[in-house]
Amino acid sequence: MSTNIIYGVHAVLTAIDNDAAHITQMWANTQQPGKRLNAVLARAKKAGIKVQHADNEQLNRLANTHRHQRIVVRYQAPQRYTEQDLEVLLARLEEPALLLVLDNITDPHNLGACLRTAEATGVHAVIIPRDKSVGMTPTVRKVASGAAELVPLIQVTNLARALDRLSAAGIWVMGTSDKATRDVFAQDFTLPMALVMGAEGTGMRRLTEKQCAFLFRLPMAGQVSSLNISVATGVCLYEAVRQRQLSGMHS
Repeated sequence: MSTNIIYGVHAVLTAIDNDAAHITQMWANTQQPGKRLNAVLARAKKAGIKVQHADNEQLNRLANTHRHQRIVVRYQAPQRYTEQDLEVLLARLEEPALLLVLDNITDPHNLGACLRTAEATGVHAVIIPRDKSVGMTPTVRKVASGAAELVPLIQVTNLARALDRLSAAGIWVMGTSDKATRDVFAQDFTLPMALVMGAEGTGMRRLTEKQCAFLFRLPMAGQVSSLNISVATGVCLYEAVRQRQLSGMHS
Protein backbone atom coordinates (compact mmCIF):
# COMPACT_ATOMS: atom_id res chain seq x y z
CA MET A 1 0.00 0.00 0.00
CA SER A 2 1.05 3.62 -0.52
CA THR A 3 -0.01 6.78 1.29
CA ASN A 4 -1.46 9.67 -0.68
CA ILE A 5 -2.75 13.12 0.12
CA ILE A 6 -6.16 13.97 -1.35
CA TYR A 7 -7.65 17.44 -1.16
CA GLY A 8 -10.64 19.29 -2.53
CA VAL A 9 -14.33 18.84 -1.75
CA HIS A 10 -15.28 16.58 -4.66
CA ALA A 11 -12.17 14.37 -4.52
CA VAL A 12 -12.51 13.84 -0.77
CA LEU A 13 -16.23 13.14 -1.04
CA THR A 14 -15.58 10.47 -3.68
CA ALA A 15 -12.91 8.89 -1.48
CA ILE A 16 -15.38 8.75 1.43
CA ASP A 17 -18.15 7.23 -0.69
CA ASN A 18 -15.94 4.65 -2.43
CA ASP A 19 -13.22 3.74 0.04
CA ALA A 20 -13.73 5.35 3.45
CA ALA A 21 -11.90 2.49 5.18
CA HIS A 22 -8.61 3.62 3.62
CA ILE A 23 -8.85 7.23 4.82
CA THR A 24 -6.46 7.37 7.77
CA GLN A 25 -6.66 11.08 8.68
CA MET A 26 -8.80 14.07 7.79
CA TRP A 27 -8.17 17.75 8.39
CA ALA A 28 -10.60 20.59 7.71
CA ASN A 29 -11.00 24.25 8.55
CA THR A 30 -14.13 23.74 10.64
CA GLN A 31 -14.21 27.43 11.56
CA GLN A 32 -14.86 28.38 7.91
CA PRO A 33 -17.16 25.51 6.86
CA GLY A 34 -19.58 26.61 4.14
CA LYS A 35 -22.38 24.56 2.59
CA ARG A 36 -20.23 22.22 0.42
CA LEU A 37 -17.68 21.55 3.15
CA ASN A 38 -20.46 20.91 5.68
CA ALA A 39 -21.86 18.22 3.38
CA VAL A 40 -18.47 16.48 3.25
CA LEU A 41 -18.02 16.73 7.04
CA ALA A 42 -21.48 15.23 7.57
CA ARG A 43 -20.63 12.34 5.23
CA ALA A 44 -17.32 11.83 7.04
CA LYS A 45 -19.07 11.70 10.41
CA LYS A 46 -21.56 9.15 9.08
CA ALA A 47 -18.62 7.03 7.82
CA GLY A 48 -16.98 7.19 11.26
CA ILE A 49 -14.05 9.36 10.17
CA LYS A 50 -12.65 11.70 12.81
CA VAL A 51 -12.03 15.24 11.55
CA GLN A 52 -9.18 17.31 12.96
CA HIS A 53 -9.40 21.09 12.78
CA ALA A 54 -6.64 22.81 10.82
CA ASP A 55 -6.39 26.43 9.74
CA ASN A 56 -5.76 27.37 6.12
CA GLU A 57 -2.02 27.75 6.69
CA GLN A 58 -1.75 24.20 8.05
CA LEU A 59 -3.87 22.91 5.18
CA ASN A 60 -1.59 24.70 2.70
CA ARG A 61 1.37 22.78 4.10
CA LEU A 62 -0.43 19.42 4.17
CA ALA A 63 -1.69 19.72 0.59
CA ASN A 64 1.36 21.63 -0.66
CA THR A 65 -1.06 24.02 -2.36
CA HIS A 66 -3.64 26.62 -1.38
CA ARG A 67 -6.26 24.99 -3.63
CA HIS A 68 -7.45 22.49 -1.02
CA GLN A 69 -10.96 23.98 -0.54
CA ARG A 70 -10.35 23.77 3.23
CA ILE A 71 -10.21 19.96 3.42
CA VAL A 72 -7.34 17.46 3.18
CA VAL A 73 -7.17 13.71 3.86
CA ARG A 74 -4.41 11.16 4.11
CA TYR A 75 -5.44 8.13 2.09
CA GLN A 76 -3.84 4.69 2.26
CA ALA A 77 -4.11 3.62 -1.36
CA PRO A 78 -5.15 -0.05 -1.40
CA GLN A 79 -3.60 -1.06 -4.68
CA ARG A 80 -1.10 -0.10 -7.33
CA TYR A 81 -2.15 -1.64 -10.61
CA THR A 82 0.37 -3.63 -12.65
CA GLU A 83 0.46 -5.07 -16.15
CA GLN A 84 -0.70 -8.39 -14.65
CA ASP A 85 -3.78 -6.60 -13.26
CA LEU A 86 -4.48 -5.33 -16.77
CA GLU A 87 -4.48 -8.89 -18.11
CA VAL A 88 -6.98 -9.93 -15.43
CA LEU A 89 -9.16 -6.89 -16.13
CA LEU A 90 -9.23 -7.62 -19.87
CA ALA A 91 -10.07 -11.27 -19.28
CA ARG A 92 -13.13 -10.27 -17.23
CA LEU A 93 -14.58 -7.82 -19.75
CA GLU A 94 -17.94 -8.65 -21.28
CA GLU A 95 -17.71 -5.86 -23.87
CA PRO A 96 -15.00 -4.71 -26.30
CA ALA A 97 -12.12 -3.12 -24.40
CA LEU A 98 -11.83 0.65 -24.27
CA LEU A 99 -8.39 1.61 -22.96
CA LEU A 100 -6.71 5.01 -22.85
CA VAL A 101 -2.92 5.22 -23.23
CA LEU A 102 -1.21 8.53 -22.39
CA ASP A 103 2.34 9.03 -23.64
CA ASN A 104 4.62 11.92 -22.69
CA ILE A 105 2.09 13.51 -20.28
CA THR A 106 4.06 15.40 -17.62
CA ASP A 107 1.46 17.95 -16.47
CA PRO A 108 -0.61 16.65 -13.50
CA HIS A 109 -3.55 18.87 -14.52
CA ASN A 110 -3.70 17.17 -17.91
CA LEU A 111 -3.51 13.68 -16.41
CA GLY A 112 -6.22 14.53 -13.88
CA ALA A 113 -8.50 15.93 -16.60
CA CYS A 114 -7.93 12.86 -18.79
CA LEU A 115 -8.78 10.54 -15.88
CA ARG A 116 -11.99 12.46 -15.28
CA THR A 117 -13.02 12.12 -18.93
CA ALA A 118 -11.95 8.46 -18.98
CA GLU A 119 -14.23 7.69 -16.04
CA ALA A 120 -17.13 9.60 -17.62
CA THR A 121 -16.83 7.69 -20.90
CA GLY A 122 -16.49 4.20 -19.43
CA VAL A 123 -12.79 3.61 -20.10
CA HIS A 124 -11.74 0.32 -18.52
CA ALA A 125 -8.17 1.39 -17.65
CA VAL A 126 -5.68 4.19 -18.28
CA ILE A 127 -2.10 3.20 -19.12
CA ILE A 128 0.95 5.45 -18.68
CA PRO A 129 4.72 4.84 -18.80
CA ARG A 130 6.73 4.98 -15.57
CA ASP A 131 9.38 7.22 -17.15
CA LYS A 132 8.84 10.69 -18.63
CA SER A 133 5.31 10.81 -17.28
CA VAL A 134 3.60 12.30 -14.26
CA GLY A 135 2.26 9.67 -11.84
CA MET A 136 -0.56 9.81 -9.32
CA THR A 137 -0.07 13.03 -7.34
CA PRO A 138 -2.40 15.04 -5.06
CA THR A 139 -2.89 17.53 -7.90
CA VAL A 140 -3.90 14.71 -10.26
CA ARG A 141 -6.43 13.45 -7.71
CA LYS A 142 -7.83 16.96 -7.15
CA VAL A 143 -8.26 17.70 -10.88
CA ALA A 144 -9.73 14.22 -11.50
CA SER A 145 -12.53 15.05 -9.02
CA GLY A 146 -12.81 11.50 -7.73
CA ALA A 147 -12.08 9.65 -10.98
CA ALA A 148 -8.59 8.72 -9.73
CA GLU A 149 -10.24 6.40 -7.21
CA LEU A 150 -12.51 4.82 -9.84
CA VAL A 151 -10.44 4.23 -12.99
CA PRO A 152 -7.47 1.81 -12.78
CA LEU A 153 -4.26 3.73 -13.60
CA ILE A 154 -1.61 1.28 -14.78
CA GLN A 155 2.04 2.34 -15.01
CA VAL A 156 4.15 0.18 -17.30
CA THR A 157 7.93 -0.07 -17.50
CA ASN A 158 8.08 -0.29 -21.29
CA LEU A 159 5.12 1.29 -23.10
CA ALA A 160 5.99 0.01 -26.59
CA ARG A 161 6.26 -3.56 -25.26
CA ALA A 162 2.97 -3.20 -23.36
CA LEU A 163 1.23 -2.03 -26.55
CA ASP A 164 2.73 -4.96 -28.44
CA ARG A 165 1.22 -7.32 -25.86
CA LEU A 166 -2.16 -5.62 -26.19
CA SER A 167 -2.01 -6.10 -29.97
CA ALA A 168 -1.20 -9.78 -29.48
CA ALA A 169 -4.25 -10.04 -27.18
CA GLY A 170 -6.57 -8.75 -29.91
CA ILE A 171 -6.66 -5.09 -28.86
CA TRP A 172 -6.40 -2.62 -31.73
CA VAL A 173 -3.88 0.11 -30.90
CA MET A 174 -4.79 3.44 -32.50
CA GLY A 175 -3.69 7.01 -32.00
CA THR A 176 -3.76 10.58 -33.18
CA SER A 177 -1.17 12.05 -35.49
CA ASP A 178 -1.10 15.31 -37.44
CA LYS A 179 0.52 13.31 -40.28
CA ALA A 180 -2.48 10.98 -40.62
CA THR A 181 -4.87 11.27 -43.56
CA ARG A 182 -7.82 9.50 -41.88
CA ASP A 183 -10.28 11.71 -39.98
CA VAL A 184 -11.20 10.81 -36.36
CA PHE A 185 -14.86 10.50 -37.40
CA ALA A 186 -13.95 7.92 -40.07
CA GLN A 187 -12.13 5.68 -37.57
CA ASP A 188 -13.92 2.57 -36.27
CA PHE A 189 -14.06 2.84 -32.47
CA THR A 190 -16.34 -0.15 -31.93
CA LEU A 191 -13.31 -2.48 -32.04
CA PRO A 192 -11.58 -3.63 -28.84
CA MET A 193 -9.19 -0.70 -28.66
CA ALA A 194 -6.42 1.17 -26.91
CA LEU A 195 -6.53 4.88 -27.74
CA VAL A 196 -3.04 6.39 -27.62
CA MET A 197 -2.74 10.13 -27.00
CA GLY A 198 0.53 12.05 -26.96
CA ALA A 199 1.43 15.35 -25.34
CA GLU A 200 0.32 18.58 -26.96
CA GLY A 201 2.98 19.79 -29.38
CA THR A 202 5.36 16.82 -29.16
CA GLY A 203 2.79 14.06 -29.63
CA MET A 204 3.56 10.43 -28.85
CA ARG A 205 7.08 9.02 -29.04
CA ARG A 206 8.30 7.36 -32.24
CA LEU A 207 8.39 3.84 -30.75
CA THR A 208 4.87 4.31 -29.41
CA GLU A 209 3.57 5.47 -32.78
CA LYS A 210 5.13 2.40 -34.47
CA GLN A 211 2.83 0.20 -32.36
CA CYS A 212 -0.33 1.87 -33.70
CA ALA A 213 -2.33 -0.15 -36.23
CA PHE A 214 -4.37 2.96 -37.07
CA LEU A 215 -3.50 6.64 -37.03
CA PHE A 216 -6.05 9.40 -37.44
CA ARG A 217 -6.21 13.15 -37.04
CA LEU A 218 -8.57 15.67 -35.49
CA PRO A 219 -9.76 18.16 -38.13
CA MET A 220 -8.64 21.71 -37.29
CA ALA A 221 -10.69 24.37 -39.08
CA GLY A 222 -9.09 27.33 -37.32
CA GLN A 223 -5.57 28.70 -37.18
CA VAL A 224 -4.57 26.88 -33.98
CA SER A 225 -2.49 23.84 -34.86
CA SER A 226 -3.38 21.56 -31.91
CA LEU A 227 -5.73 21.05 -28.99
CA ASN A 228 -4.90 20.58 -25.33
CA ILE A 229 -4.36 16.85 -24.64
CA SER A 230 -7.34 16.57 -22.31
CA VAL A 231 -9.65 18.27 -24.83
CA ALA A 232 -8.40 16.08 -27.69
CA THR A 233 -8.83 12.99 -25.51
CA GLY A 234 -12.41 14.03 -24.75
CA VAL A 235 -13.22 14.44 -28.46
CA CYS A 236 -11.90 10.96 -29.28
CA LEU A 237 -13.47 9.17 -26.32
CA TYR A 238 -16.89 10.68 -26.87
CA GLU A 239 -16.72 9.72 -30.53
CA ALA A 240 -16.05 6.16 -29.30
CA VAL A 241 -19.07 6.42 -26.98
CA ARG A 242 -21.24 7.72 -29.85
CA GLN A 243 -20.23 4.90 -32.19
CA ARG A 244 -20.67 2.24 -29.53
CA GLN A 245 -24.12 3.51 -28.62
CA LEU A 246 -25.17 3.51 -32.27
CA SER A 247 -23.96 -0.07 -32.65
CA GLY A 248 -25.91 -1.11 -29.56
CA MET A 249 -22.79 -1.82 -27.49
CA HIS A 250 -23.78 0.74 -24.81
CA SER A 251 -27.25 1.60 -23.60
